[in-house]
Amino acid sequence: MKISFKYISYFLLFILGLSMTLTSCTSDLDVKPTDDDEFLSDDFFQDPASYKQVMAKLYAGLYVGGNDGDGQADISGLGGDFSSYLRLLFVTQEFPTDEAIVAWSDDGLPAINGQKWSPSNQFLYGIFSRAFYEISVANEFLRQTTDEKLTQRGVDAKLKAEVTTLRAEARFLRAFSYVNLMDLFGNVPITTENDPVGYYFPEQKTRAEVFAFVESELKDMDATLAPSGSNEYGRVDKTAAKFLLAQIYLNSKVYTGTERYNDVATICNEIVTGSAYTFANVPYRYLFSADNNRNGAQSEVIFPIVGDGNAIRAIGGGMSFILHASIGGKMVSADQGMDGGWSGIRTRPEFVQLFPDVNAASDKRGTFFTDGQTLDIADYGVFSNGYAVTKFTNVNSDGSKAQRPDMPDTDFPMYRLSDVYLMYAEATLRGASSGNMTLALEYVNKIRARANAGLITNSELTLDFLLDERGRELFWECHRRTDLIRFGKFTGSSKIWQWKGGVKNGSGTDSFRDLMPIPSRTIQANPTLKQNPGY
Repeated sequence: MKISFKYISYFLLFILGLSMTLTSCTSDLDVKPTDDDEFLSDDFFQDPASYKQVMAKLYAGLYVGGNDGDGQADISGLGGDFSSYLRLLFVTQEFPTDEAIVAWSDDGLPAINGQKWSPSNQFLYGIFSRAFYEISVANEFLRQTTDEKLTQRGVDAKLKAEVTTLRAEARFLRAFSYVNLMDLFGNVPITTENDPVGYYFPEQKTRAEVFAFVESELKDMDATLAPSGSNEYGRVDKTAAKFLLAQIYLNSKVYTGTERYNDVATICNEIVTGSAYTFANVPYRYLFSADNNRNGAQSEVIFPIVGDGNAIRAIGGGMSFILHASIGGKMVSADQGMDGGWSGIRTRPEFVQLFPDVNAASDKRGTFFTDGQTLDIADYGVFSNGYAVTKFTNVNSDGSKAQRPDMPDTDFPMYRLSDVYLMYAEATLRGASSGNMTLALEYVNKIRARANAGLITNSELTLDFLLDERGRELFWECHRRTDLIRFGKFTGSSKIWQWKGGVKNGSGTDSFRDLMPIPSRTIQANPTLKQNPGY
């Protein structure tokens, strides 16, 4: 089933009132109250249903940009469609890499295509603001759900127990945002429920300090998160926290200068052997179909961002953005289960060349549309330049129609078990003492067997192969920029792709671009923030 409580409040005009203004970093990012005299946060939480409603707001914020899909925008100065969390993650994790390029000329997008962004880029402001908005909602929820507050409101023991789990989920979603901020921007402020509400300048922390905070949070919340596989579909559990912990350990050398590969292998082994999640023995395409919440693919999805064509009115957000934007040229939108295309996103030739062919004959993951498309991208502003991608679809795995063609049912698999396999293999190759090379090879070949790709030998399992394999297995799942940085391939000249550096044949870029700049609008609002070097 889809997440059951989302219907309660995806379209609820959820108000926490004046005290919910996001002032942790800037004064102009506000929740939009319709009547701030009536809906004050203390009053709102008198209703026992409010706790799940706030959590629905937090989860919905990963997909939509406001209380009414793309409307009622959460963030001042950005439309709801432009401020969808998933959309902004896709823009920042995919467009600067070999996996994707966008044709549109919106202010800031061409610069992201070519790694030429500046602190004034509106999309960088968007992802920074969206992440801190989610943090502010989580913080207010945690302020309002202390034992003291619950006792004052006369909350019964059963609801108190439920709220304990919800608090852990709020902390996870807050940690998820801090990881994205740490990954993209490096040194950022940390605000929690213990900080004052109102206008103030929070202290900017080092990347290593943000890492330590997230690590501590993820470890501590293990005691109160739902056991693995026991939560409602779409809500996180203990395994999601372990996955995020393994993910930051895998990138620990980038974030802190210290390797943590042994911890990666240990945690990944715990997930594989001790969690409720199992590798989905279904065709690869099932994982990205409209019914991926019930066609067998869901067994390996640890953390989905849930889509639902009837319940979510967000044409410009989430999976609606990814699907609409990737349709154009001679593509028949109905073949993708959609009502039209926006002629935006394709992939670059260097990524296509990671696959043995372009028709998915020798690797089922190579889902490219080539009719009328050129492999070469002479002009990235023309959709027919570059092969289109048909990985995600709003068609059920049996070929039947989804609920509606304008907004997809397809869930976005933010974390899945095959990534755990690949993290284990990489950590083992990088020297984890708790890793096992035989097991690492078995995991990689299990992934390749599902794709009908050829199995590899131990000698072929190298770090360069794993970077390519992560691309083949996880492309367009918002991992590529982080992966390329970890492998030393994002900036510089060791890996070149078309339009890297803003030139057709690609060029090396400066290493300072491994970090995005702190948005200039944010620094104007909080002048204590220091800009990243190079900007």
